Order: sequence, then C-alpha cells, then structure tokens
Amino acid sequence: MSSAVAPQTKDHRGLSGTRRRSNRNEPSELPRLTTTVPKEYVHRASLAEVFLTSCENSGGHIFSLTGQWPRAHTFFNSPDGRSHDHLQAVETVRQIGLYLAHTEFGVPLGNHFVMRDISATTYPEHMGIGHTPSDLKIETIWTSERRDLLSGVNVTIRRGDHVVAVGEGHFTCVSPAAYRRLRGTAAEAAIDYRPTGQVPADFGRTLPNDLVLAPTDQPTIWRLNPDPTHPVMFDHGGDHIPGMVLLEAARQGACALLGPGTTMVPTQTVNRFQRYVEFGTPCWIEAVPLPVQQPGMFSVVVTGHQDGHQAFSTELSGFVQHQVAV
Repeated sequence: MSSAVAPQTKDHRGLSGTRRRSNRNEPSELPRLTTTVPKEYVHRASLAEVFLTSCENSGGHIFSLTGQWPRAHTFFNSPDGRSHDHLQAVETVRQIGLYLAHTEFGVPLGNHFVMRDISATTYPEHMGIGHTPSDLKIETIWTSERRDLLSGVNVTIRRGDHVVAVGEGHFTCVSPAAYRRLRGTAAEAAIDYRPTGQVPADFGRTLPNDLVLAPTDQPTIWRLNPDPTHPVMFDHGGDHIPGMVLLEAARQGACALLGPGTTMVPTQTVNRFQRYVEFGTPCWIEAVPLPVQQPGMFSVVVTGHQDGHQAFSTELSGFVQHQVAV
C-alpha cells in the first residue's frame, strides 16, 4: 500500500492581478506556451519531477493529456543513458491519476491517495532518448468518479506515431482526518539507512545512492535500505516508504539475480500494495524467478515482507542485457 498527499494550497488556475492593456498591433491572444501542470496536483515538490504539461476533456471520462520526459533525468534513465526508464512510465501513470482526481473530480488538495495497484508495459524500441526531450500524447480513461471508493485510470502514452507505454492504476482517497486515524504515530520512526559499498551495476544502476537493497546471508533476499535524502525517490515528505522505492527495489532485486555483467531492462510490471512499509522496522525483499522463462527475457516475482506480513508484490519481466566492459 502506498499513499501520497499534496500540500493544502490555494487552487490558482490563472494569474491574479490586472490584465495588461494590449496594443492594437499585438495579437488579441497570447500564444499557448508549454509548461508543466502545477506540481501540487501530482504531489511533487520539484518541478523537474512533473511529467505532465496539459489536459483536455475529450468527452465523458476520456481525457487527452500531454507530457514530456527529459533527455537526461538523474534517475529515470537506462544505465547507458540512451533510453527512458520503464519506471518513468509507471510514475507518469501515477501522476495522471492524481492530477485528474484533483482537477476533474473534485478531490481536495491535502487529501491522501492510497495506491492499490499500478502496472505498465513499455515498448523499448520506442523508448530511446533523442536529440530533444520526448513529447508525449496521452489518452486516459477514468474508470470511476466516486471519490470515496476505488478509482482508476487506463492510460496509453504515445510519442509521435508510436505507442511507448500502456498502463493502469487504482487508488482510494481519504481525508486528512481519516488518514490521521489510520496512521496514528507511524511517522515518528526514522529510516535505518547504511551505505553498503555494493557495485551499482550489479543492481542495474550507475550511482551508489540509487541503491535500495542491502545484502543478507541469503542471495535472493535483501533488506530494504534506501537513502532518505535521495532527491527523486524521496522528493516530498511522508510517513512511510514511498511506493516508487518499492518498485525500484523490485527492479534491483531482479537485476541482482542475474549476477555481475548481466542486467535486465524492464518492459512489464504489475505492482500490488497490501500494507504500508514503515520507516522503523526492516522490510525484507525476496526475488524468485518464474519457473518458465522466454528466450532472451527474464521474469521474476518480487515480494516485500515487514513484521511477518506481505506489504507488496511485483511481477516483473524484461529483456536480458549483457554489459560490455569499458
């Protein structure tokens, strides 16, 4: 189970103040320029982590959005820097759900979102990074309008003429008062983070502070060990481990099973959240390969357990990539 909350800010849909006087020689309307949607609507603290740029209602519960993935994101890039990351598509699906809930279906800023599941399929042949940022056209169907019950989105992300990703997610919304009753004093504990000195490439990463797993005495089980100062995974405050950290743990566990010199590029994930992962006690990540594997592919089930209870599960598949020594 994963949740997010936006700060309680005023809803500014335009600039306040006096409209400027226009010169007769000037066009009657300003050109429509590209900017991100307000970061508060997607529960991000940094504008650099907002991937949506506009939204229009196409009729009923169908919406046409636009977005952009940067060329050189500090976290959501492949290890060789040539492709966008599968988890960036997952994050985009998450942002769409939050944005539509706030702007189209009346969920107040300050409410908490409890993610039940989120999944995505990406098409690596269309995920390459070009000479400019990747502009996206996104078709979305909202699957419920009842704020107090399960809501969801079905998403198709296009880049030019190609579908780069499809995904869906389901969540519920709770008021601040209800969330306080649910969580109590859960946020009082701190994350027990300890750098491990492991090789990032063995986990499909390039930077040491991107690692979220610490070794145990069993080669397929790790202790969840994220750096709480990480600027992307911990972009904004919260009282539990963010869902994106759990998905990254699943990816890293799958890559680690393959051993040094080989990694996996995810193309499909199905993620289900059963419980919050708390800061104060260990969460154990276990990766188990599926019994039947397709040629050139690797499929894994990753689970996280805390205090004897399963907190999340991820079914993850991707193609195997052999790393070339430099």
